Amino acid sequence: MESKVKAGPTIELIRTRLAAARPARDPRERLRANVDGPVSPALVEVLARPARPASVLLALLERPVGLCLLLTERAAHLKDHAGQISLPGGRLAPGETSAAAALREAYEEVGLLPDSVTVLGTLDSLLTGTGFAVTPVVGVVTDPKFVPVPDPREVADVFELPLELVLHPSGLTVGYFERHGVRLKTYELHHDRFRIWGATAAILQDFREVLLDEGPT
Repeated sequence: MESKVKAGPTIELIRTRLAAARPARDPRERLRANVDGPVSPALVEVLARPARPASVLLALLERPVGLCLLLTERAAHLKDHAGQISLPGGRLAPGETSAAAALREAYEEVGLLPDSVTVLGTLDSLLTGTGFAVTPVVGVVTDPKFVPVPDPREVADVFELPLELVLHPSGLTVGYFERHGVRLKTYELHHDRFRIWGATAAILQDFREVLLDEGPT
């Protein structure tokens, strides 16, 4: 019988790519390398502070169009990153692993049961301009009947991003934004009415590099 799922990276290929040895990358050096010009005193202060550990979940869903990623639009009333596009996630609780935190946050934000996710691996940690060391956790949703139920206290909307858009050569574009007195490189991707940029787009770029077996750009 012919598969109903469009050809593309398989779950096993993704698991294999994530398990492959990759050169260690220091999150602080990665952030510093994204600075276009001299490093400002404000950014030096961010780099010197202890990072706050956090994690996010790249939840893969198997759809007829191929694999998709679950993303959220943050509620407009939130203090930080209001209205921005994010992956489910948040800070680690004391003694909590990155995977456990990502699964817990996904359940709290969109109702995804932790038992409905098989963790495939992780990406390199990313230091954000707000001082969080974010570990992206990649997992596949095994419940075919899963329907997201967003918590309105945190999430305004939920949508699915086809993985093929992330992997397409023209999917993610490079841009710059100002923060901490410096010009920082960022990535950006548009899908329907959603603009994906900042840390979320940087994580998608990392995922793209791992899946296509490309070196960091």
